[in-house]
Amino acid sequence: MSSSNQITLSKSLLPVNLLIFLLTFSGAYSYFYQSSFLGEYTFHIILLFCAIFASVIGKSIGISFKIIIKAIINNIKNIGLAIAILILVGALSGTWKISGIIPAMVYYGADIPTNIFLPLTLIITALVSLTAGSSYITSATIGIALVAIGSAFNINSGITAGAVISGAYFGDKMSPLSDTTNLASAISGTNLYTHIKYMMFTTFPTFFLTFIIFSIIGVGIESNVEVSEIIQKKFIRGKLSEDFYLSPVLFIVPVSILILAVLKVKPIITLFFGVILACLFAFLFQDAQIIDILKSIIYGPSLPVEFSEQYDKIESLNELKKGFIKLYDEGGIVSMFWVISLTISAMVFGGSMDAIGALKCITNYLLKKAKSIFGLFSSTLISCIGINITASDQYLSIILPGKMFKNAYNKRGLSPENLSRTLEDSGTVTSPLIPWNSCGAYHSGVLGVPTVEYMLYSFFNLISPIMTLLFAYFKIKLKRISKS
Repeated sequence: MSSSNQITLSKSLLPVNLLIFLLTFSGAYSYFYQSSFLGEYTFHIILLFCAIFASVIGKSIGISFKIIIKAIINNIKNIGLAIAILILVGALSGTWKISGIIPAMVYYGADIPTNIFLPLTLIITALVSLTAGSSYITSATIGIALVAIGSAFNINSGITAGAVISGAYFGDKMSPLSDTTNLASAISGTNLYTHIKYMMFTTFPTFFLTFIIFSIIGVGIESNVEVSEIIQKKFIRGKLSEDFYLSPVLFIVPVSILILAVLKVKPIITLFFGVILACLFAFLFQDAQIIDILKSIIYGPSLPVEFSEQYDKIESLNELKKGFIKLYDEGGIVSMFWVISLTISAMVFGGSMDAIGALKCITNYLLKKAKSIFGLFSSTLISCIGINITASDQYLSIILPGKMFKNAYNKRGLSPENLSRTLEDSGTVTSPLIPWNSCGAYHSGVLGVPTVEYMLYSFFNLISPIMTLLFAYFKIKLKRISKS
């Protein structure tokens, strides 16, 4: 960019300020009126509108639309692999339901000893999320069951939900199948498995602290054996065993996926293998027809949910039955279209900001203000949480700061793993703690527990941002770019 058409900081901030204003207004509108401002694709429309606004600003300083469009196309090309992975994640969620894999996880996770219920809830949800690669799937399946069982144990539903959210987001961060994990590594420009390995330094201590806290809280829990027996044995085990063939053999699929991940097989191959193997298991063990398997890949499974009269009479099972409806339905490639289109919309906005020099201008300003490495990490963290609050979406909290701070980390001589880890430690994990955020609304609705009730007990999510700041302040495990 020549000196004649360099953009000023004030003009660079105009599209950002407009984006924040529109997203905040949209969030407030949804909160008070219980409906989206511009429908289901409100965020998409706002991002595209702000991209047009940024392009007009670029044109006013002499940058042609041709240059801007070229930058946008290049931006979208860079996330081609991430989009392919998101498509496969959708297919995986559908096939793992119809094949009985996720139902088996719920079935075998139901029989939990009372006195160690909370720490076991943390571990079980972490394992489910790690294998499924989704906090959404974890909450909608085993999470619902665990909250119901926790209520039978006379445990505050907010505490149980906090354990579920904590475990679910551990897996959401660390799983190579997770969309946010793939997104953070793609945006920052680092290898997926390098990103996961680097996150271990902050994530494992955080998870250990969370486990200790829930173990302490879980001491002295009293249970209502009669009610828990009804929920654990008669409903969960009874209903699932009626509708699915359930056996430990089904875990061959998730175990195989984990083995491939450990062997560092490319994520797209790993996911594809997981989908194909799940289709085979659905055909062999669940007697699923080929047409039903294909539908589960595209639209998610559409299995009939019929409850016997004995279940309908038990009022305490109402929330659990709602969770089973989600367990038997949803998923598939179509379910990922919203996320995919949002990602593309964000790339259009990022590409236009790149083309007009706005991102470079803002980054240079932040670099001047962030006098230290700790300041850079702090700025990234604040940006991620701020976008989670204003934009109400975890994907934007990863995409926008990732795009904005990428060059800043590079200039400081910090490898991209530092950025990708910070994006996850602040953007991914704080999204379910905000009531009007899409993640907060989802988990609250699925678990039947208000966000404000589980927020203070989601210890993993609360500690993660603090842990990453501590590592930055004391310069622990800050990988530098190799001189070669």
